[in-house]
Amino acid sequence: MERRTTIINRIDEIEDELIALGKTLHENPELGFQEFEAVRNITTLLKKHGFKVIIGKGRLKTAFKAEYHGRAKGPTVAFLAEYDALPEIGHGCGHNLIATMAVGAAIGLKEVAEHIDGRIVVLGTPAEEGGGGKVLMLEEGYFDDIDYALMMHPCVNNMICRGGLANRSINIEYFGKSVHSAYPEGGVNALQATIQTFNMIDHFRGLFPLKSNINGIIREGGKAPNIIPDYSSCEFSLRANTVKDLKVVEGYIDHIVETMEKLIGVKSNVEKSIIYAERYPNRHIDEKLKENIALFGVEMEYPDPDMKYGSSD
Repeated sequence: MERRTTIINRIDEIEDELIALGKTLHENPELGFQEFEAVRNITTLLKKHGFKVIIGKGRLKTAFKAEYHGRAKGPTVAFLAEYDALPEIGHGCGHNLIATMAVGAAIGLKEVAEHIDGRIVVLGTPAEEGGGGKVLMLEEGYFDDIDYALMMHPCVNNMICRGGLANRSINIEYFGKSVHSAYPEGGVNALQATIQTFNMIDHFRGLFPLKSNINGIIREGGKAPNIIPDYSSCEFSLRANTVKDLKVVEGYIDHIVETMEKLIGVKSNVEKSIIYAERYPNRHIDEKLKENIALFGVEMEYPDPDMKYGSSD
């Protein structure tokens, strides 16, 4: 209990610095893989408090690893900091707060580092919003020496043991032949292929694995109503309980695209994003969090079994 009090007191001491960091990130939103100012602001504060920082290892110029060693070798805990923003609306998902919480937790824990074995790490994880920054960091070896990773996400409820769905985006382009609408049989209608793709997805929804979901938009469908479009594109977001289920849904889309090529005569180009795997909560760590948060008079709840989940990398 004494060490927890020491950690809490240290975080209270740097409250103004943490609030300033959160506000600075919020007021200066940057898109995924372009978060140079965010990284500079976050790592400057970590360096000030004694953390050794490495920025931009491998392909990821806006990823970083900050660490501080305890008294001896032992387990490594990593606090994950997200800081990319959304187009147009900025920090709508509260990544500025996620980064601030990670920094505050690490600096607070550092205050008792001389009494514990192991390392304290802050991992700066760029491009969560569709770029799969953590997946790329995993491939680059950032997580190789991490024993467990912790992150908190802003929410309207105080909640633990919440999972996450598997997710992937798919972009489809169709290429046809443009002619005047007075002679449609002489062309190949790329827009028709896109429309039928949506129709067939709706037709097959009942066959998708339980709790799977697809939502899509048409990105381009032609330039003029009296011209048969020679190009059309659409994008879909796929979600499922597991990567295995996600692959089943993805297989339907692959077959639909093949059918469009045979039925309408279009050519296609399909691009698929990095897969965000489903997330499983660690019950033991979550219960410890609940115990610690209770010190502040806050009760952490458990999610409803039918609660709608989002996705993350």
